[in-house]
Amino acid sequence: MKEIVGNPLHLTSLNHVSLICRSVEESIDFYQNVLGFVPIRRPGSFDFDGAWLFGFGIGIHLLQSEDPEKLPKKTEINPKDNHISFQCESMGAVEKKLKEMGIKYKRARVEEGGIHVDQLFFHDPDGFMIEICDCDNLPVVPLVGEMARTCSRVNLQILQQQQQLRVSQQ
Repeated sequence: MKEIVGNPLHLTSLNHVSLICRSVEESIDFYQNVLGFVPIRRPGSFDFDGAWLFGFGIGIHLLQSEDPEKLPKKTEINPKDNHISFQCESMGAVEKKLKEMGIKYKRARVEEGGIHVDQLFFHDPDGFMIEICDCDNLPVVPLVGEMARTCSRVNLQILQQQQQLRVSQQ
C-alpha cells in the first residue's frame, strides 16, 4: 500500500465543473431556474461560446459544443453514472418542485447503521446527472485514525486542517 501523503498539491477547494452543452442558452435556463445558480461574467478573451454560473460555493462553466448532434443522448436515469450532488434543506420540497416542473427523476435511499440518506437523481438538458440529497445525515468516517464527522463544510475543513497538521509534523 502506498504511503498517505495528505494534500501534496496544497488544494484549497473545488472551483468549478465544466460541461459541454448542446445549447448553452437551454443549460443556463436549467442551472439558473432549476438549481438556482447565478450567471457571472466570463472572460471576453475566450474565442468560443459559453457561460459561467456560480452558486453554493462552486462554479459551473458551460461550453457550447462544436457539434451538438454528436453529443451522446442519455435518457435512462442511472444513479451510478457520473454526477454532481447537492445537499438540500427539504427532500419533500425538492421532490414537489421537480414534479411541478415536469422533471423526471429517480428516488434512491442509502442506509448505513440506522442512518438514512434520501437521494433524487435527474438529468440536465444534456443528460448530465444531478443528485439532490440529504447527505449531511451520513457521517464521513475516515478509514484510519479519525472520529466520525458529518459531511458539512465546517467539519470537512476541520478534518483537512487536522490532516495537514499531521503531514507537517512528519
